[in-house]
Amino acid sequence: MKAIQFTDYGKITNNIIISEINKPTLANNEVLIETYAAGVNPLDIKIIEGQLKRASKFKLPSTLGHDVSGVIVEKGDNVTDFNIGDQVFAKVNKMGTFSEFVAVNQNIISLKPKNTSFEEAASLPLVGLTAIQSFKRGNLKANDKVLIHAGSGGVGSFAIQYAKAKGAYVYTTTSTANVAWVKELGADRVIDYKTEDYKTIVKDADMVLDTLGNQYTEDAFRVIKKGGKVITLVGPVDEETANRMKLNTFAKLYLAWKRRKITKQIKLKSAYYSLLLMRANLKQLNEITSLVEAGQVKTRIDKVFPFQDALNAILYVKEGRTKGKVIIKMK
Repeated sequence: MKAIQFTDYGKITNNIIISEINKPTLANNEVLIETYAAGVNPLDIKIIEGQLKRASKFKLPSTLGHDVSGVIVEKGDNVTDFNIGDQVFAKVNKMGTFSEFVAVNQNIISLKPKNTSFEEAASLPLVGLTAIQSFKRGNLKANDKVLIHAGSGGVGSFAIQYAKAKGAYVYTTTSTANVAWVKELGADRVIDYKTEDYKTIVKDADMVLDTLGNQYTEDAFRVIKKGGKVITLVGPVDEETANRMKLNTFAKLYLAWKRRKITKQIKLKSAYYSLLLMRANLKQLNEITSLVEAGQVKTRIDKVFPFQDALNAILYVKEGRTKGKVIIKMK
């Protein structure tokens, strides 16, 4: 079968190939999904460029992709929840969805929303699970004031809709060109970062969902209330997460040094700070299906690229100007 792989860490254009690889062999609790569509994520960029190679060691060449939607064509002996022919979607715990077939444990897949295409379904798992887990980590409640950075991106566009479905008041940032589009997602206050300073607009927020990192992570503490929460996807590793990762003492000391400015801000604001490392979760994937079928969350696709044009799909995401998700159409 054909698969989109990266051959080494570094420049994207030098390291993406279409390979012929073996079709997966199923374990007893797995299903074989014929891939119809796969979502491209900034995570794929970080992996190719080597930003995560210390934490995740890949055997190269390695097949890319974390989101999949398609049809079950085979199933293991212990699979009881699904049948051949079922239309499903999933976020896999390992990579491999940029391929014609992918083997996935039955415990992390769900029937795709009935009111979506395969392309739309493939846009949902990673961003949806990331948003849900971020807000659950921050214990989002009705009437909470939340700042979501990069509202036009994949995570941002889902997070806005999810937070509104939970009754929160949502601030979000985006560029001038995307203001009208992001307003349609339901945000209460859309901040054009090219003409406005969000730090003068957002006051006493209950939570910030930090999707940008660097100075944005530090500045999040300026806009939260005393005792507020900062949930980051890209900021420094917090102590709790470092312990969960079972890092050695030297690594923990190094990470503590890297987050020293954040630690100071946490103390000043009596704040809660956490780096989210998202994992596949069936219950939450089913929640995504329910939200989409109920019309509370709508899929947002920027562009769909054919399989043969996967390199350009990845480069387009690398530009960082997407409005919603970018999809590779496999079939």
